[in-house]
Amino acid sequence: MTMRFIPRQKLGKKARKLLDREKRREWGLSPVTRRVESKKKYSRKEKPHADETAWDF
Repeated sequence: MTMRFIPRQKLGKKARKLLDREKRREWGLSPVTRRVESKKKYSRKEKPHADETAWDF
């Protein structure tokens, strides 16, 4: 049985929802705008330490 073309307006609510879900894709990353934190702003977070093994002799 082949699927015939039915205009979206004539589809039922569930069928439209299924059709929209199939067309929708997942984003590889979050679409939320990303901001770079100001370097002047004080941060209490621990800063990453340099490799301690680099100073071993």
